[in-house]
Amino acid sequence: MPTNPLPLKIKPVASTDQDPRKQKYNTDKLLKRLRRQLGQAVMDFGMIEAGDRIMVCLSGGKDSYAMLDLLLSLKRSAPVDFELVAVNLDQKQPGFPAEVLPTYLESLGVAWHVIEKDTYAVVKRLIPEGKTTCSLCSRLRRGTLYEFARDHGMTKIALGHHLDDIVETFFLNLFHGATLKAMPPKLKSDDGRHIVIRPLAYCREKDLARLAQSRAYPIIPCDLCGSQPNLQRQQVKRMLAAWEREQPGRTLNTFRALGNIAPSQLCDRRLFDFAGLRQDADPGQEVSAP
Repeated sequence: MPTNPLPLKIKPVASTDQDPRKQKYNTDKLLKRLRRQLGQAVMDFGMIEAGDRIMVCLSGGKDSYAMLDLLLSLKRSAPVDFELVAVNLDQKQPGFPAEVLPTYLESLGVAWHVIEKDTYAVVKRLIPEGKTTCSLCSRLRRGTLYEFARDHGMTKIALGHHLDDIVETFFLNLFHGATLKAMPPKLKSDDGRHIVIRPLAYCREKDLARLAQSRAYPIIPCDLCGSQPNLQRQQVKRMLAAWEREQPGRTLNTFRALGNIAPSQLCDRRLFDFAGLRQDADPGQEVSAP
């Protein structure tokens, strides 16, 4: 398979303004912002190093397409050399268009693999009808991808979670798990054998949606978990959308707060020694020598 990425073709973002120059200007501006945000996240969290072999997990959704798109762009201008390998897990969902991703990836000239594993049947067998499938589906998917990364010498695993995903996860854990945690932009797997990176950590979902429209990515919908009604994540997404309408900027401020932690102002005794706090001596009072 060819491994040298071809120059990406830019299709103008759809607009009610019929002036093609204005459309191209808007597209270029969007692309420049997303490239800058991805590059800043990569730098801030040390996501990519010279010689890395990065497995780009491609689901067929807008976010993972955008991640691959932007990483290919970064690769052409980065000061260090690294390899990108696009990997898709074909979970054998009925009606899955197996030819779409290979055709698209061949057109880019990027190295790719499709893992075929019938996790769909496992999920449908173990999860009762009407129950949420996301937890089991994600565990099966993660285990399969980790195994592939280990067997093929991948040094990093890139996932397409963006800023809004991180904030939504924070509120999910807050409301349903009673924990203050989200999705870190970079993490080590529990067994210590894999480094997972989220290069889109600074990118907004609305911008990625516009990029997907402008690039005309061949989107493949998820008929397993994405189609389930009343998911807790969808409820949080609606809550955040309502907040944004009332006070724009709340989602971004929440994300910024995740990187501006004050342990002494919370209640976790493992992070701060509250029991050891003692009053300082009065600076105006002499302390006698023992």
